[in-house]
Amino acid sequence: MSLLDVKDVHGGYGGAPILNGVNMSIEREDIGVIVGPNGAGKSTTLKAIFGLLEVTGGSITLDGHEVANQLPDKLVPLGLSFVPQEFNVFTEMTVHENLEMGAYIREDDFSATLDYVYEMFPPLKDKRKQKAGELSGGQRQMVAMGRALMSQPKLLLLDEPSAGLSPRYMMEIFETVVNVNKSGVGILMVEQNARQALEFASKGFVLAGGKNRYTGTGRQLLDDPEVAQSFLGG
Repeated sequence: MSLLDVKDVHGGYGGAPILNGVNMSIEREDIGVIVGPNGAGKSTTLKAIFGLLEVTGGSITLDGHEVANQLPDKLVPLGLSFVPQEFNVFTEMTVHENLEMGAYIREDDFSATLDYVYEMFPPLKDKRKQKAGELSGGQRQMVAMGRALMSQPKLLLLDEPSAGLSPRYMMEIFETVVNVNKSGVGILMVEQNARQALEFASKGFVLAGGKNRYTGTGRQLLDDPEVAQSFLGG
């Protein structure tokens, strides 16, 4: 039984179908990367998993629990966290306050998790009293990921974590994703920098038209000439 199983999922907004049979499975040791053209259903897949749009067919199981159409506040206690691409920090709150917000469901002492997040993102410790809105784009992304880790998730969903970042910050974020995964958190991410992300992905999913076009390891997809030509720019 996988940590996450998405089987033949259909869904969309207001009755308009966007997902037309998506399949993917993720283990806790996996970094899964979803790539594909604009409008393929990549971000929509993450939103379906996190209960942000209606699933009209198929099943989504998290650690053995059927979670399709569960609301996010029910999913976080089960071990799921989601970092959206935009509006993912509280800009008027300090870095430290943002991280504390990530622990809102916890009733135990979360100071050890806070230390872990500051260790994972060293720049944040120095800026912990600064408002998140004053940080660079890369540092805001660190805050968003750090806040998601405060709930101690089993699986972290990331929507375009490198969007708009400089190459240096992109590589920093990708290195952090690998380190978070090594600490025991499964990763499923949508990424526009497909080649770079597939380099470290244990599983890759190419979506087109709201369903899987290709599935394999990151290396298999990078080495597939059809995938390279059609989806990775040759």
